[in-house]
Amino acid sequence: MAAPSVSRGGALMRIRRTLLLVGVAAVAIAGGTAGAVMWRSTTAAASKPPATADAAASPRPARVQAVAFRTETRRMTLAGVVTPRIETNLGFRVAGKIVAREVDVGARVSTGQVLARLDPNDLGLARDNAAAALVAAEAEDARARADLERYAGLRGSAAFVAQTYDQRLSTANAAKARLDQARAQLATAENNLGYAALVADAAGVVTGLSMEVGQVVSAGQQVARLARTEELEILVNIPEQRLGFVSEATDVAFELWAQPGASFKARLRELAPAADPATRTYAARFALLERPPVTALGMTATLALERRSDERVAELPITAIFQQGAAPAVWVVDPATGAVALRPVTILRWRDDTALIAAGVSDGELVVTAGVHKLDAGQRVTPRPAGTSLARNQAGG
Repeated sequence: MAAPSVSRGGALMRIRRTLLLVGVAAVAIAGGTAGAVMWRSTTAAASKPPATADAAASPRPARVQAVAFRTETRRMTLAGVVTPRIETNLGFRVAGKIVAREVDVGARVSTGQVLARLDPNDLGLARDNAAAALVAAEAEDARARADLERYAGLRGSAAFVAQTYDQRLSTANAAKARLDQARAQLATAENNLGYAALVADAAGVVTGLSMEVGQVVSAGQQVARLARTEELEILVNIPEQRLGFVSEATDVAFELWAQPGASFKARLRELAPAADPATRTYAARFALLERPPVTALGMTATLALERRSDERVAELPITAIFQQGAAPAVWVVDPATGAVALRPVTILRWRDDTALIAAGVSDGELVVTAGVHKLDAGQRVTPRPAGTSLARNQAGG
């Protein structure tokens, strides 16, 4: 029984030695393979040139803009309405009852055209009364002058008394004064009769009526409103922060909303010295130097005001400004080498998407306008005008 046990134990030992040899061989093979792979990778890496060196040596494309100094022109637009320069409130110069209304609102009238009439009966009677008074005054004046002449003929005789002559002279002078008064009263009565017709004193448009037939009005009471159309202007309400710009504007043009695209010249005619208490704005009136073919009262207009100064500035996009601490600067490209240099600039004024440069750069210099925060001093770039693609050439990996 002992012999089989010994034989079984020897077999197990042989199996264990075989497995151990197989494992060692597998480890050796794996190690050799890994070494070969590492050697090949190292060789390939050593043979490939560094990518960073090429990147540093090749200039990157950059969008640029040439600096161009010009005289600064500031612009501002305002909305206004077309109004007449003169708009008159009309009324009868005498009291009476309206018997006729000859026009309606919006009617275009000419000079001297009748707008309304009063009942002329009472005014006619007053004229007749003044005419009769004039006849009486003429008769009295004639009698007084005749008496004076007859008594003056007695001068040098015993019947002539100086005191009596003076009395008759005074009576003649009084009669002459009453005659002049009667003539003036008749002229007034005739004028009043003429005032029974309300007429337009200038050509224009009737913009308002406050009368009806049968209405009794007093002298001077407003019954109509007439806008003269020979002179038109644009009324604009100016905010107080823009008051200085408006008063110093050098060029003014306007465009009617009803006729877009057509621009016409205007000038500031009047600027209110005080603000409106309700709106806190200043009323400004601009006279039309050029008149559009079709212009109606109340049309909406857009005024464009320009103010030029002697100061020269260069306008650059905001994207060109590199903020170096508290001081703004721009990247200027050397045209010979393509290298960029940071240049501090003086900004006169900011606009919506541009900056006005007063100093720091010169006419014709190229300034980078995009990607300014990705540049370094001395870095070389390839200038690209605005609107061109900045994509790199990817050929050759």
